[in-house]
Amino acid sequence: MDKLRKLFAMLLLLGFALGAWAADLDQAKRDGLVGERADGYLGLVVATAPADVRALVIDVNARRQVEYARIAEANGLEREQVEAVAGRKAIELTAPGGWIFPNGGWQQK
Repeated sequence: MDKLRKLFAMLLLLGFALGAWAADLDQAKRDGLVGERADGYLGLVVATAPADVRALVIDVNARRQVEYARIAEANGLEREQVEAVAGRKAIELTAPGGWIFPNGGWQQK
């Protein structure tokens, strides 16, 4: 239980660490172009999203992967475990109307 609390705290810090991209990411989410996936990563809701949005998703996902690996190593976990927790938390925190991919397809929350 204590490991999970630490993990959630670290994931919150991850959100702050990605703050530089938050405005663009928030806009892409509001525009319905980007959503949160259950695996802890962003996904393109619209396959024809502009190149800058695709680049943003790639960049944020790469940073998330590095951070998930760091968190996993610091807590004696597999990266996949951290990704799953992050995905659940991201979906939970997605605002109503935002897009999520909990299992099998995109849906609006």
